[in-house]
Amino acid sequence: MPASREYRFVTIWKAEAPLEAVWNEIYYSERWPEWWKGVEKVVELRKGNDLGVGSIRRYTWKSALPYRLSFESETVRVEPMSLLEGIARGELDGHGIWKLSSDGRCTTARYDWQVKTSKAWMNLLAPIAGPLFKWNHDVIMSWGAKGLAKRLGAAVTEEHEY
Repeated sequence: MPASREYRFVTIWKAEAPLEAVWNEIYYSERWPEWWKGVEKVVELRKGNDLGVGSIRRYTWKSALPYRLSFESETVRVEPMSLLEGIARGELDGHGIWKLSSDGRCTTARYDWQVKTSKAWMNLLAPIAGPLFKWNHDVIMSWGAKGLAKRLGAAVTEEHEY
C-alpha cells in the first residue's frame, strides 16, 4: 500500500453574528447535516462527559469530487465558547481544532485540520491529485460557510491558509 499523505488545512470563517450563536452551530455537530452541504450523516457512537469530552461521532461526508469519506472523531478538549478539539480515525486520521473569538461585532472561527489519508487509492493518487484534494477541502468548507450564513441569517466570509 502506498504511504499515506499528510495534509494541513486552515480555514477561517468570520461571521457577523454573536459568539454564542456560532459556537452552538459548530459545537452541536449532530446538527451539521441540517445546514452544511456535504455532511451526510453524524452518528454519536459514545457520549462524553458534560462538555462532550470523550464523545465519539462518526461523520460521513460527500465531497465535491465523486467520493465519500467516513471517519470517527473523538472530542478530546472543550473550552466552552472558545475551543473544540478532536482526534480523527478511519478513512482520515488526524487532528482538528476549532478556535473561536469575538470582537463583539464579528465572531472568528478558525479551523486547523491536519490529516493523513488512509484510503489506498487516495495515497496512490496523492502525488498528482493532492491539489485536487486541497481544492475539494476548500469547497466543502465554503459549503459550511454558506450554510452557516444562511442558518444564522448573517454574513460569513472565509479565508484558507496552507
